[in-house]
Amino acid sequence: MLISKYSQPDFNPFGDEFDEEGEPQNWPAPTPTEPLTATVRIPGSKSLTNRELVLSALAASPSLLRAPLHSRDSQLMVEALGLLGATIDEVPGSGGFGPDWRVTPGELLGSTSIDCGLAGTVMRFVPPVAALALGPTSFDGDESARVRPMSAIITGLRGLGVDITDEGRGKLPFTIHGTGSVAGGRVNIDASLSSQFVSGLALAAARFDEGAHIVHTGERLPSIPHIDMTVRTLEARGVIVERPAEGEWKVLPGEIAGATRDIEPDLSNAAPFLAAALVTGGTVSIPGWPEDTTQVGDQLRQLLPHFGAAVTLADGVLTVTGTGTITGADLDLSEAGELAPTMVGLAALATGPSTITGIGHIRHHETDRLAALATEVNRLGGRVTELADGLRIEPSELHGGVWLSYQDHRMATTGALIGLAVAGIEINDVQTTAKTLPQFTELWTAMVTGASRS
Repeated sequence: MLISKYSQPDFNPFGDEFDEEGEPQNWPAPTPTEPLTATVRIPGSKSLTNRELVLSALAASPSLLRAPLHSRDSQLMVEALGLLGATIDEVPGSGGFGPDWRVTPGELLGSTSIDCGLAGTVMRFVPPVAALALGPTSFDGDESARVRPMSAIITGLRGLGVDITDEGRGKLPFTIHGTGSVAGGRVNIDASLSSQFVSGLALAAARFDEGAHIVHTGERLPSIPHIDMTVRTLEARGVIVERPAEGEWKVLPGEIAGATRDIEPDLSNAAPFLAAALVTGGTVSIPGWPEDTTQVGDQLRQLLPHFGAAVTLADGVLTVTGTGTITGADLDLSEAGELAPTMVGLAALATGPSTITGIGHIRHHETDRLAALATEVNRLGGRVTELADGLRIEPSELHGGVWLSYQDHRMATTGALIGLAVAGIEINDVQTTAKTLPQFTELWTAMVTGASRS
């Protein structure tokens, strides 16, 4: 099993942002004095990296993942799959942010414990893999992870005949009692709180004896593009996925092929950088932007113009230019909830009111993001009102202060975005960005100071 620097207790990708007792210090968000002109390279997609890791561990032959994301979430996935029998080795890479990974499948064995941290992909994608292993596998995570909904994946696996002990809570911690195989078949689940429940079952379903016919029974299904991403990654490895009806996915049993896979840049992680062009009236470019992708971050091309941005995509480079004035916007982000924090940051600096809806499900992400965003913007003098399914943001003059991160990477980056326009913002626990982007402070500071990567 690969041991990465991100799993070493003394590794700190954030320089001196800890005090002598190891507690996080507040990070002063930089405020530029002129419009930005920057090109920023973004590391690989967390969503794609962790999907490809799971499929590689279940494949019939080795795989090579090129330019994967090296972060806490991806390292937790590496460690989980390694404990279940896969071998993941570092090999020289060309992505500029770390080595590539060669994944060699192994016999799936349980009798181990998985640390999920706060990674939704680990807590929801790995249990179906553990169900295929021989022996018990216990799952737990950070304290905040113990309140995240897990009942759909637990109910779904039980519906497929898997024995699970969870004390009736439907949350972490729980134990999968694997027998070495899963019968498969039709399974009904309510994935209203997260599309990851569908993806988690689908990723392993080809290894079930009968595959899986997954039927979503809830009234709504958020983040459908993430399920489309799962289907595309499965099909790229030779797995047949049928769509019998709306809200249904039938994964046929069969071999998962080993493959060489290039991981796209994380387009959602690009959101605050691109939004910085709007806040400063400058221009920010992201190279390596795919022409065709299932990443929800690609919706930034349609969303940012609502706030007054000019957006162009040419020769794989996405460029956003702002005018220095941010207009209010009314957005439905039911398919792209992970972009909501950045959109709220822009709305807090806009000249007119904004309403952002379709995001009730993000109350169950790393934190209750609706409550956290409203609290932190209002703490700085803003006027944000929580709605049942979103937020209403009214124009207001903001002032400096401490911005709490709630152990949520996207809360931290939103504070930094507001700090571009409001002097005196200090981000508490900015190192939580290591969850998906350990280089955040380095890239952000380089963008603001004009030393960004080209």
